[in-house]
Amino acid sequence: MKLSELIEALELQSDQVEDYLDLQTGRVVHIWDSLMSAVQEGDDEALEGLEDWEREGIEDAKAIVADSGERFVAAPDKFDFHEYPHMEGFIETLEDRAAAEQLWRAIKGKGAFRYFKDTARRLGLLDQWYKDRDDAIKQHVLAWAEKRQIPLVDDTARSPKA
Repeated sequence: MKLSELIEALELQSDQVEDYLDLQTGRVVHIWDSLMSAVQEGDDEALEGLEDWEREGIEDAKAIVADSGERFVAAPDKFDFHEYPHMEGFIETLEDRAAAEQLWRAIKGKGAFRYFKDTARRLGLLDQWYKDRDDAIKQHVLAWAEKRQIPLVDDTARSPKA
C-alpha cells in the first residue's frame, strides 16, 4: 500500500465521495455517496440509470457494503487533520519575528486560512509553508496507518534534481 495514494486521497477528499483502502489490493477506492447509498438501499433502478463512468464503482461499493471490516477500511479523513495548529506551529518556527507577527495576525478571525496563505505568499514563505504542511500530512497518514497496523510503502521521497 502506497503512502502517496493515501496522502492524495486525503488532500483531494470531497464531501460527495467516500475513500476506502482495499487491504487486499492496496488500492484506494473512491465511491460517490449517491452510488454507495443506491447499493446500500438495494436500489437497482438507480444503478441502471448511471453513466458509464459512474458504473465503474458498483462492484467496489457492493464489496464494501458486504465487507465485515476485514478487507476495506475508511481512508484517513481530512477533517481529522486539523490544519490550524500546523499553521501555528509553522509560525513558531520562523526566526523572522516581523514575518511571524504578520502571520499571527493573519490567522485571527474569519478567513484565517486564506489570509495566512496570502500573507505567506507576500512574505515569500508559501513554498516553505507547503513543505511543512506536506510533512505534517505525511506524519498524520503514517500515524493513522500505524494505529491500524497497516504497512505502507513510503514512496513519497523526492529524488534530487540533476
